[in-house]
Amino acid sequence: MMARFMVILLVGGAALAGFGAWYLTVYAYYDRLPAQDSYALTPIAALAAQDQPVRDFEGIDSDSSPIRYRACFTLDADPAQFTPYPEAAPLIAPNWFNCFDAQTIGADLEAGRATGVLGQAHIRYGIDRVVAVYPDGRAFAWHQINPCGEAHFDGDPVPPGCPPPPER
Repeated sequence: MMARFMVILLVGGAALAGFGAWYLTVYAYYDRLPAQDSYALTPIAALAAQDQPVRDFEGIDSDSSPIRYRACFTLDADPAQFTPYPEAAPLIAPNWFNCFDAQTIGADLEAGRATGVLGQAHIRYGIDRVVAVYPDGRAFAWHQINPCGEAHFDGDPVPPGCPPPPER
């Protein structure tokens, strides 16, 4: 009888811990962002991002990681006027954030059905805000580690052209 109780206690505890870990990973640390009517994108001729009008903004972010940001919106601008981001690679969003499908966006970027552009360089050191823009104006944004961040986070010297890294 005691052995059965211990097995139930262990299995129940493991199930509860697994559920807790899943919940924390998928739901607990994300916050929905308020609606926005403009979005910062970096035009080709500019050194800094400039606000562009947008519609239908939905976004999520988390303080627990700089790369948990995701956004979906409609942009009333031609993607050709913004700085290209050829290494754009969208990161998976939680499945409850329905407007963002990283696999489809990634396939569309590779096939040329969407254009990757720089939203804002170094939104935090080593992290760029990247936006995939479709010809019909749909746009999807995420944060992505850039080459400066990859080197810095690995403890290596940053490549030439990177801003000085922050003190650790």
